[in-house]
Amino acid sequence: MKISGKRGLIIAGVAAIAIAGGAAFAMQANLSPSASDMPADCLSMNLKPYSVRQPLDIKGDAKTLHFKVEIARTASQREQGLMCRTGLSDDYGMLFEFGDSAERTFWMENTLSALDIIYIAPDGRIVSIQKYAKPLDRTPLPSYGDASGVLEINAGLSDKLGLAPGDMVDHPFFHKP
Repeated sequence: MKISGKRGLIIAGVAAIAIAGGAAFAMQANLSPSASDMPADCLSMNLKPYSVRQPLDIKGDAKTLHFKVEIARTASQREQGLMCRTGLSDDYGMLFEFGDSAERTFWMENTLSALDIIYIAPDGRIVSIQKYAKPLDRTPLPSYGDASGVLEINAGLSDKLGLAPGDMVDHPFFHKP
């Protein structure tokens, strides 16, 4: 059916606006940047998982939260972390394991998704949380206390799930003799 005249122009104009708006929304919602939007370093990085995902629980105020985490054990894995990764699920995280307990500082260079960075003491107690760490930012984000582990999860999850310093992380890394 062909529509012509003034009514046809109005309908065509509304359709064009709807299509353009939908395309703009789709571009905003796209969590995977195109190759041209990626930092140059991302184009040559190996983005394969470092380990099989392992269960990690966080216990606090009458709740237990369950995550599946990838482990960053080696210096090169800890250095790269979640750089250039996109589209994390809310039950996913990356656990950075260190051989000692010390003040830690992370930043978000080449990290494409906003994150919450959770610093964890050797006994599994959450020391501090850096919330809503800004993507692609090199601002140092300190632990404000000694930590032997660091958990990165999607930004906003620590607030949404009610995580707080003092909550306990249950994972074999924190139960070593």
